[in-house]
Amino acid sequence: GDYSCTFTYSAQGGTNEQWQMNVGTSEDNGLFSCTIWRPQGKSYLFFTQFKAEVKGAKIEYAMAYSQAAAGAQSDIPLKQEEFEITDTTVSHREGKFRFELSKLVIVAKNPRDEL
Repeated sequence: GDYSCTFTYSAQGGTNEQWQMNVGTSEDNGLFSCTIWRPQGKSYLFFTQFKAEVKGAKIEYAMAYSQAAAGAQSDIPLKQEEFEITDTTVSHREGKFRFELSKLVIVAKNPRDEL
């Protein structure tokens, strides 16, 4: 539709990891979600940087995780200081990010809410 989600990153390591990206909208098209994650749980890539950007919507909520839930393991969120959120992007914070990323969740809202 009117939304897009772009994920750019730089990482070291080459374990042929499988990653997924899911995008979706609410029934009324007012909310847009974008999830990028490794379904097997923890990623062993050494991320030097990452950025997810949404177009057509304003970020309402975002969270980054060093480990994604798999089996008996739970999602483990990054510390708030490791990443930053703006109206349209979620990205690593230089000097604070600890190089681990396994999941990124964004929920954004259509700025043109109709009454």
